[in-house]
Amino acid sequence: MLFDKVVIVGIGLIGSSLARNLKKHRLARKVAAFDKNPAYLAEASELGIVDEVFDEPEAAAADADLIVLATPVGAFGALTAEMVPFMKRGAILTDVGSVKKFALQEIEKHIPEDSGIVVVGGHPVAGTEKSGPGAGFEELFKDRWCILTPSDKSTDDAVEKVAMMWRSAEMRIDTMTPEHHDKVMAAVSHLPHLIAYSIVGTVADLEGYEKKEIIKYSASGFRDFTRIAGSDPTMWRDILLNNKGTILELIQRFVEDLIALERNIRWDEGDRLFELFSRTQKIRKEVIDAKQDQPEHEKRILSELNKDKN
Repeated sequence: MLFDKVVIVGIGLIGSSLARNLKKHRLARKVAAFDKNPAYLAEASELGIVDEVFDEPEAAAADADLIVLATPVGAFGALTAEMVPFMKRGAILTDVGSVKKFALQEIEKHIPEDSGIVVVGGHPVAGTEKSGPGAGFEELFKDRWCILTPSDKSTDDAVEKVAMMWRSAEMRIDTMTPEHHDKVMAAVSHLPHLIAYSIVGTVADLEGYEKKEIIKYSASGFRDFTRIAGSDPTMWRDILLNNKGTILELIQRFVEDLIALERNIRWDEGDRLFELFSRTQKIRKEVIDAKQDQPEHEKRILSELNKDKN
């Protein structure tokens, strides 16, 4: 076994999917969950995806070889401060946060130099708009990327153990600095989510449109935006506020490009529109070829989860 005791802090979509993989591949003798939501702990226990649940940091952190922070990033600092006094020397502390510079600053400021605790930043780039222990599934991470952001204080052994954990879930591993990670994620994840929230809000508030008609006639375009905009509000509030420098730069660029599109339409510049649409169509094909489209196994599982709730 890779670990004796693993504690997942926050047993939502990502945390519960990781727990399922840890159990399936027998990477830990004991998989435990620490969450301040009693309903989540009860559900995780009922599903049998963890061996033990905790609602207090002392019992959760004691004797843990690995602690995984899987909550919204805004909670990382307070949670680390609560658990560090009870963590053993040599324990590894990692996370799944979508913002790395802020997350690691919040974690590391609460860890004493002589504690022996090793921090390894991590971000499994996977997810759905669902939340809670019941939303997780083993194949969530399959063929997706996990980006590790170790610091100069991270040991090679700790980094390799965290990488092995994610490889067991069939993830591909890459390594970046926290700053580069945040720049890349702002472009491919954070800005698209922000735009989706904005578009859904704009359409819902348009005067002269019946809300029931907007919902009734939602084709794939608007429907796909509502899927993204259905993601966890707390998580995305924390992500956007804690990567604001890069996000604001991208918003400015997006506004400029949108104004250019407006001008193309106003002046009947069809060639310019066709050129842009052809270029973006090519990018879409490249995404599919790189197997970063929603895979069929994920679509099937999400469909089954939705049927179970209906």
